[in-house]
Parts: sequence; C-alpha cells; structure tokens
Amino acid sequence: MTDAYLAPTLPDELPNNPMHWAQAWLAEAVAQAVQRNPWSMTLVTVNDKAQPSARIVLCKAFIADPGYLIFYTNYQSKKVQELTKNSHVAVTFHWDALGRQIRIEGQAVLSPAEESESYFATRDTGSQLGAWGSDQSMPIGSRHALITQVRDRARKLGVAISDGLQPLEGVQQPPIARPPHWGGVRVWADRIELWIEGADRVHDRATWKRTLTRETDFDFAAGAWAGTRLQP
Repeated sequence: MTDAYLAPTLPDELPNNPMHWAQAWLAEAVAQAVQRNPWSMTLVTVNDKAQPSARIVLCKAFIADPGYLIFYTNYQSKKVQELTKNSHVAVTFHWDALGRQIRIEGQAVLSPAEESESYFATRDTGSQLGAWGSDQSMPIGSRHALITQVRDRARKLGVAISDGLQPLEGVQQPPIARPPHWGGVRVWADRIELWIEGADRVHDRATWKRTLTRETDFDFAAGAWAGTRLQP
C-alpha cells in the first residue's frame, strides 16, 4: 500500500484496478480502528418478489486480484436463500471517520468447502459452537428456548459450557467440526464505486465496471475494469 491510495482525492487518471484502492481503504480503516468493526459492510439481497433486504455482515477477506470479497454465514439463513435464487447482490462499506465509502455490486457464490473449513478452524470455540447452536433466521419461542437449544447442542458435541454459554476454561474441549450448513460466500465484483468526502459536499466519486463470465461453481473470468468519474 502506498500513500497514493490514501490521497484526499482520486487521481485525474483513474486507476486501472479500483479493487486495490478499496483494499487499501479497508486496511487503513482497520489499522486506525475507526469503529468497533471497521470491516463491517451492508449486504443487500433480493428475493423472488424483487423485495430487497439489507443487513450488516463482516468482510473476512478482500482479494483485490481477481476481485472478490468473502463473508461467512449460516447457509440456511434468509440472505443465502435469497442469493442462491438471485446471485446479484450489493455491499457498502462506509467509514464516517475517514470520509470514505465503497459500494460494490456483483455476483455471490458459495465458497469452496476447503475455504470454509480453513476459516472455521481459526474461530474460537464459542464461535464454533454458535454455528451449531443457532438456526439462523428461524423462529423460536423465547430467549430461554434459545439458550436451552444451545446448551443441548453443546452437550451433544461434548463441549462443556458455563451458564453464560461460554466454553469452560481449563477443560479439555473436543474439536468442533464445521457444520455442513455454515460457510463462506464470495462476492465477485462487477461494479465498484469509490467515494471520498469533499468540502461543501463537492465529493470525489468514480465508478468502474467489468464483465464476469462464470468458469466454475466458485470462480469467474473477469474482463478489464473501465472507470468513469461521477458528479457528486
């Protein structure tokens, strides 16, 4: 990363690969700890009735080349049910403290199993248990019923937990396998917009587009980016 990525305006000649700029902005937001979860982003999916739905998820990897990001979730959740039927999604990063925003549109696909396995192994025991303990987006009668469900599933996995649902310290806990209904989602970008806050609302703003051609269940062949500066 160079200082050019963090300049107060975009260069007159727009960069050929805006994903490198986006990656640098995300790294800076994390380095400065500008908010509790600087890698949080709004994810928008659309159902089969063309109704949009938005929620905050955490970006866990940003791969500038070939150009996708990854978040992890329960595959039985509403978001995955929707993106499985309509793979076109949108995400937005906004860091008010930095005066920067990234908007990405593209296609979402589930991650390869090995990618999900690798990330799941890095999670702490409590987070691993949480992936088994909750049926995300499904109704439940009460908070007590949810806690009871988590305790029951922990017991079946052989995990000893406290009344606060935390794994007991000093107790040998068994390894927890990744649930088959939990894993990564790759969002491949075919449009990206970079926005920098400017004085008197004269912001700096540009958008780039490219084509994506599906190659495998997980990957696309991507065309070259074409950028256009936009008025604020």
